[in-house]
Amino acid sequence: MKITTIIGARPQFIKAATVSRTFLKINNIQEIIIHTGQHFDSNMSDVFFEEMEIPKPIYNLNINSLSHGAMTGQMIEKIENILLMEKPDWVLLYGDTNSTLAGTIAAKKLHIKIAHVEAGLRMFEMRNPEEINRIVTDRLSDILFCPSQIAINNLIIEGFNNFGCQIVNSGDVMYDAALFYKNKAKKPKGNLPEKFHLCTMHRAENTDNIINLKSIISALETISKITPVLFPIHPRTKNILKSIDYNFNKSNIIFIEPIGYLEMIWLLKNCNLVFTDSGGIQKEAYFFEKYSIIFNTKTPWIELNEMGYNRLVGSNKEDIIESFNFFSNMPKSGFGLKLYGQGDASKKITEHMISYCN
Repeated sequence: MKITTIIGARPQFIKAATVSRTFLKINNIQEIIIHTGQHFDSNMSDVFFEEMEIPKPIYNLNINSLSHGAMTGQMIEKIENILLMEKPDWVLLYGDTNSTLAGTIAAKKLHIKIAHVEAGLRMFEMRNPEEINRIVTDRLSDILFCPSQIAINNLIIEGFNNFGCQIVNSGDVMYDAALFYKNKAKKPKGNLPEKFHLCTMHRAENTDNIINLKSIISALETISKITPVLFPIHPRTKNILKSIDYNFNKSNIIFIEPIGYLEMIWLLKNCNLVFTDSGGIQKEAYFFEKYSIIFNTKTPWIELNEMGYNRLVGSNKEDIIESFNFFSNMPKSGFGLKLYGQGDASKKITEHMISYCN
């Protein structure tokens, strides 16, 4: 069985690596990895692939820094050429990037079977470009690998039982990854406080909106007076703060350089609380039994919010501080539920793809 995996961002490499490791244990599976280049990441050097035990892509399309339409169009064209040459039995896709959408369209037009990992996620916000990518990819896929029961429920409500596809509760491959990498975690360089909270922030609605950015930073300053907040900050966000004359020298927040995945895992394992606008980080916080405060008003991981593992606060300073006080008094218990499976999602995905062909 020949599988072409299409990915375009560093988190997708980590997800795909968990499944690729399972593929390698099966003699009759050949995997061809295409990296679209959607997210240029200087951290993805040879060391990245070696440390993470990730197979290197066979193809790198180097398509990035374009509009949604131009990027997706170029990806479709180049992916189609590779699929015509490689003639795979399956195209395997992860998540909700433009790379995922492009792979979906190219494969479907060529009548190649499609498997979608992280199917069924919904934010119910059509202004969100990832939501469009999710919905189209789900609709055109042959197997939908869902990370949670809510994801399955979303598909059933939308009528996917009538579309001739398989809906599988595989669990979450990122839980597989968390279990695999947790003992390989690396402490970031520098002197870190013994106790700290962790903050990550990258979404444009928070970093590019000065009012929202000031409100969030002001809340973190207040919280840092009690327990330090460690903030790996992107250079672009740092420059925006500089443009509004933020005084880093007098800040209570501990800003550090961007870090890799293994360092992030170490911080998640060792922090008290998590502040983030990242969908991936809020889920990983749950894996490491940490409550999280989310600088968004919606999330695709609805179960985390409904079960009380996180709070959606947007950028409102008072709501951020109130949620911090709430979680600070919460016992570190109640994380026994397995919302995202048993850590064997990769095994289930592989078995279902094999059985589909037999």
